[in-house]
Parts: sequence; structure tokens; C-alpha cells
Amino acid sequence: MSDPMVAVVMLGIFVLTILLGFPICFTLMAMGVAFGYYAYYDAERMQTLLDNQIFDLLVNQTYSVMANDVLTAVPLFLFMGYVVERANIVDRLFFTLQIALRRMPGSMAIAALGTCAMFATATGIIGAVVTLMGLLAFPAMLKARYNTSFAAGVICAGGCLGILIPPSIMLIVYAATSNVSVVRLYAGAILPGFMLAGLYVLYVMARATLNPSLAPQPKAEDVADVSYGKVVLMMLTSFFPLAFLILSVLGAILFGLATPSEAAAVGALGGLVLAAAYRALTWQRLKESVYLSVRTSAMVCWLFVGSWTFASVFSYLGGHDIIQEFVLGLGLSPVMFLIMAQLIIFLLGWPLEWSEIIIIFVPIFLPMLAVFEIDPLFFGILVALNLQTSFLTPPMAMAAYYLKGVAPPHVQLIEIFKGVLPFLSMVFVAMFLLYIFPEIALWLPKLIYGR
Repeated sequence: MSDPMVAVVMLGIFVLTILLGFPICFTLMAMGVAFGYYAYYDAERMQTLLDNQIFDLLVNQTYSVMANDVLTAVPLFLFMGYVVERANIVDRLFFTLQIALRRMPGSMAIAALGTCAMFATATGIIGAVVTLMGLLAFPAMLKARYNTSFAAGVICAGGCLGILIPPSIMLIVYAATSNVSVVRLYAGAILPGFMLAGLYVLYVMARATLNPSLAPQPKAEDVADVSYGKVVLMMLTSFFPLAFLILSVLGAILFGLATPSEAAAVGALGGLVLAAAYRALTWQRLKESVYLSVRTSAMVCWLFVGSWTFASVFSYLGGHDIIQEFVLGLGLSPVMFLIMAQLIIFLLGWPLEWSEIIIIFVPIFLPMLAVFEIDPLFFGILVALNLQTSFLTPPMAMAAYYLKGVAPPHVQLIEIFKGVLPFLSMVFVAMFLLYIFPEIALWLPKLIYGR
């Protein structure tokens, strides 16, 4: 069997083991070492058991990941998000937006989307956002007689926005993988992120207007009890502090006032100050935030170690070459190549998390972008939009399972799936608009940083 065929077998075995439920990062490392031992073995040198370059490669990859300046931002952004989550700031935010938007059709659903977007922006962790909003907003919407499927779709779709809207952890990982500037990626993701969130809001308002029984308006006595002055005061004490923190961090990155790591450090400090201002910063909550940040960061770092070791061996065996030759041999146009690549990523989103797709499979397409004259930044934003679907597509829609885990017992999984599907169609609409009008992603980076 030739080395390229061994590489294809390696990739097939990896996908099979993941489908069987093996841990991702350790599976990558184990397979990288096993196949790498074969790839680098030199029988003529009479090697001893441990005299193989694969072990040097594994050590070097581990050091490279730990010394990567871009990845330093990951634990800091995670810490900021976990502090905000543990400080009960999100429930204040949801209640405030709910009151402020009370006269709009589907006001509670729009408030839930706004809260999800801001919280997802602060954390970037889909499971945490969907779970917390499932505990906070979902029961409130059901109590307000919202349709169960409609409310479930709002929570699941809103919770996934953190993949796309900066400061997104996924964009940091893509930047480290593709060598694209993370600040340009952030600038490119802002308009597509707001476009997708806007499509969600338009859908909610349209459905609530056409069928008011899906999202009943608040009772008249509830609306009358809240004065305009109280609404303003609530906005000043809950919405604007968190919004100011996020915009300050993002603005510092976009306008070159700080590196992503420096801005993330300021954001982490700002999260602590905000929690202290709300008198919600306890020693127990601080310990939980540190522990969760370290645990998630360790997962990301070991995933990078395993995936880069796996990818290095896969490339050394000729796996990238055989795939590239196959794709280029199809004679595709740039548009057809984009559609094919996004379709493959869409299908991979069923069994795999976004992190494995970004670190393992996206690099297979990156060398081909120059051949088709596709901007890697534009490709990255398309991938970020596409990966929304990995959490929303039944039967593997992880956002639906996160919500089911905290939903009342009478809420069936099929009801959640039904509610998610219309929002999934909004993602496809957003991708279509981005295909037709690439400047949605490219205009702001060009404006700020030039070509």
C-alpha cells in the first residue's frame, strides 16, 4: 500500500473512532504517533524502539502550541465569560431587555436573542450559553404561553451566535490554523454576525406578527407597571456595562490599540470588576471560573497538539497531495469549489465539534484557496457561518441536546428540532447572501486596514 493510501486509511480510521465516541484529542495524538512511527521508521538505520522522529515531532508540536501568542487569548476570553456567567449578570440583562422591548412583537424572544448574542460574544462557549439561557429564558417564555418549539428554536439559534460574532474563540483558532490575522477576521465577522442576528430577529417579529399565538404580548397590567425612567435606569445598570466591556475589548483589537491577548486580559479584568460592582464576586464563584477556564483551555491546547501531530503525519504521507490532486482534477470553478468545501464542512458538523473541523479538516482546503483565488479571510467567515449549522442540524444538533438537558420534562426533543429548523434556514440565507455579496465580510477589513 502506498503512503498516500495509508494517509487515506488513517483519516478513515480517525472518523470511525470519533463516531464510536473515543476522546478527540487523545485519539488524534495516538493515531498521529502510531501512523507517524510507520511514516518515519527507517529500517536501514537499525532504529531502537524509541529512536523515531515522531516523538521529537510530538514534543515540538506541544511546545509550539504552548508558545503560540494567539492562543494566549483563549483562556483569558474564557475567564471573562465564565466570570460574567457566574456573577448572574445574564439574568439581569435578559430581564432588562425584556422590559425595554415589551411593546415589540415577540418581545421576550427578541430579548432572549439579544441576551444570547451578548453572552455568546462574552463566552464563545455554545454549551454554556444554551444551557444557561435554557434555565433562565426558556421557562419564562413557556410561562408567558410562548409556543414550545418556537421558544426552543430561539434559545438554540441565539446560543450559537458566539461562533461568529467577535471576540469569537473559533476565529482565534482559525487564525492560528490559517495564519490569517485575527484582527482582520474579527473585522470581517462583524457585519455577517449582525446580519445573521438580524435575520433571526426579523424572522421572530414576522412569525409573531402573523401568528400572535406563537408569542403572546405581555399583559397590559405588566406593561403599565414599568415606567420609562425605570427602564432607562435598568438599561444603565445592566445592559450598558456589559456592552461597554465587550465593545471596549473588541474596539481595542480592531483599531490596533492592543493585541488580542492584551485585550482579552483587559476583558478578564473588566469581568472581575463588573462582577464586583454587582456584589456577585465570591471566592467560590472565582474558583469555579478559574477551574472551568483552565479545563476548557487545556482541552483546546491538547486538541491543537493532537491535531497538528496528526496533520503533520497525514501531510508527510501525502494525504493532502492526493486530496488536492483529486479536487483540482474535477475542474471546478471557484464558486463550485466553495460550495463543495462548505457542503463537506456541513456534513462533518454532524459527528464532529467545530474545533476538530477547524484544526483538522479546514487545513486540507487552505492550500487550494490560492489556486481558486479565494481570500482565506472570506473562506474563514463562510466556515464560521457554516459551523452554526453543526449545532442546529438534526439529528446531531448539539444545541438541541444542551437545551433538552435543562428543559422541563414535558418538552420533547422532536419539538426542539422543529423549532430549530426555521433558524437553520436563516443560516443558509445568510450564507447565500455572503456568497452573492462577499463585501459583507471584506468591506470592513479593507476600510480599516486596507488591502
